Amino acid sequence: MRILLTNDDGVAAPGLLSAKNALDPLGEVVVVAPERPRSASGHAITLHKPLRLCEAVLADGSPAWATSGTPSDCVTLGFDVLMSQRVDLVVAGINAGANLGFDLTYSGTVMAAMEGAILGVPSIAVSVVGENGQMEYGPAAAFTANLARLVEREGLDRWTLLNVNVPSRSAEEIRGVRFTRQGRTQYDERVERRTDPWGRAYYWLSGSLVEDDTDHGSDVQAVKEGYISVTPVQLDMTATQLLARMKDWEITK
Repeated sequence: MRILLTNDDGVAAPGLLSAKNALDPLGEVVVVAPERPRSASGHAITLHKPLRLCEAVLADGSPAWATSGTPSDCVTLGFDVLMSQRVDLVVAGINAGANLGFDLTYSGTVMAAMEGAILGVPSIAVSVVGENGQMEYGPAAAFTANLARLVEREGLDRWTLLNVNVPSRSAEEIRGVRFTRQGRTQYDERVERRTDPWGRAYYWLSGSLVEDDTDHGSDVQAVKEGYISVTPVQLDMTATQLLARMKDWEITK
C-alpha cells in the first residue's frame, strides 16, 4: 500500500511520528506536513504566492517533506509531485485535540483528508481527544493502522472520508468502537479587544462550548463515553430535506 501521511500540527508534531511508525508495516509511507502548526486552517490552499517544498526529518530521524503551505496543500503536493498520483490511502493526523461536531469545518486535519477524497483517494482523518494537553497517541496509532487495513479491504464510497476521534486513554480504558454521525456543537464566540505596547488595538478570538450533542449516535457522545468514534463524512453538503421542501416554493426571477 502507498500511503500519503500529513497533518495540521506541523512536521515536528509527535502525533505524526506515531502515525508513521504504525503505518510503516503496511507499505510505503510518504510524509508531507506543514513546516509549522496550521491548526484551524480548514480547507485553505495557497494561491498567488510561491509554495515551497523541502526535505525534512521527523523526531526519530526518518525522512519527511515539509511545505510552507496548508494541510490541503500537503496532500496536493504529495499526490502530484512526490507520488506521481499513485496513492492508495491518505491519512491525516494524528491530531492533538478533538475534531468533533461542527469543528470539522475548521479542521485542517479533516480538510486534508477531504482533499484526498476530492482527488479520488480513500482518506482518513485521525484525532486524539485529551484534557489539559495530555495526549496518548499509542492507541490512536494502532487503531489507525487497523482501520487502514480495513479500508484497503472494504473500500470507501467516492467523495467520502472517515473522521476518527480516539479518547486519550490507555488501550485498556477505551471501551470499544462506534460508527457515528457528526454531532452538533455550538460555541459562545467572543472577540476581545486588546491594546499592544504601542497603543494599537488588536483582537483576540475566544469562546466556550455552550451546546453539546448528547445523542447516543453522535461522535461527541461516543468519545465522552470512552469509545473511538468513526464518522463517515461526505463532500456533498446539499441540505436534501430543505431542497425537497423548496420545490414547493414560488419565486420569480
